[in-house]
Amino acid sequence: MDDPIDPKIKDLINKLSDGCIDKALFKEILTTLVLMSNEHKDIGDYKLINKTLKELRASFNLFKPYREIHKVAIFGSARLEKADPNYVLARDLSKALVQNGFLIISGAGGGVMEAANEGAGEGKSFGLNIKLPHEQAANPFIRDSPNLLEFKYFFTRKLVFIKESHATVLLPGGFGTLDEGFENITLFQTGKCMPRPIVLLDHKDDDYWDKWLHCLDSLLIKNGYCSMQDSHLIKRARNAEDAMNHIKSFYRVFHSLRYVREKTVLRLNSSLSAECLADLNNDFQDILLKGKIESSGPLREELRNKEYLNLPRVILHFDKKSFGRLNLLITRINQS
Repeated sequence: MDDPIDPKIKDLINKLSDGCIDKALFKEILTTLVLMSNEHKDIGDYKLINKTLKELRASFNLFKPYREIHKVAIFGSARLEKADPNYVLARDLSKALVQNGFLIISGAGGGVMEAANEGAGEGKSFGLNIKLPHEQAANPFIRDSPNLLEFKYFFTRKLVFIKESHATVLLPGGFGTLDEGFENITLFQTGKCMPRPIVLLDHKDDDYWDKWLHCLDSLLIKNGYCSMQDSHLIKRARNAEDAMNHIKSFYRVFHSLRYVREKTVLRLNSSLSAECLADLNNDFQDILLKGKIESSGPLREELRNKEYLNLPRVILHFDKKSFGRLNLLITRINQS
């Protein structure tokens, strides 16, 4: 960077309130923006950056007070009528989840999205609406809520869905629903998002997800485009109770995951017995690069950042590729 500019950035950084931000990181962000301004003059690129930052800032401000509350993202067709059994199913599930302490995130449109906001009730859900050429209007159950956000870009909207939710429910839908579903599964399969329940839900007389799973088996798995263990990333449910129980049970013992150098840390809501650890080591040795699954207290990096210091942990040298098996490991821990 040009020397005359660098001191100005440092001066700006020094004027920030102490303790409000990682100043070195903020300096890096500003430096990147200044470097870009010196490299080319495409106004369209700068409009994209500006709008993206504004959308992310708005979403961070909205969700910050709710970060410690588990939230469920519910996706499905915008075209369903209120009498459709899958609309009723989405509404009933959303209501049940809220009654069990969860909050709901929807795409703010009609159909399944409207059902999710309706079932959640006032103040218990969020709407992430997307501006489309035909102007998708927010549904009446989120339209006047302070929990409604409007997005220009799908990529920032999808990022916020993943970043701010702890579980995903997919009901039957079109390209948008399948896009969100594949993105959730892909991010989990590649380790680009934290482990989460991903539930495929439709009513008892519907075969939408049965046909989709047949495609997964007959085309993707059979031809080697994905592995059998990838099917363990998702859960099939036929009613609201089944879906809700799966999401609740996922966080019964498991709390969260963090990577610390070469170690994978699973934070837990309760400690595991020596017998349970022995069983896990016996059954999941295949996903370890070395060593064993062991109980642990907070690691140095967690202590420095004061991350859930009261929670017990297990640590393992996970291979960071067998995420279907990791999901099974979490299931076993929750059943302990």
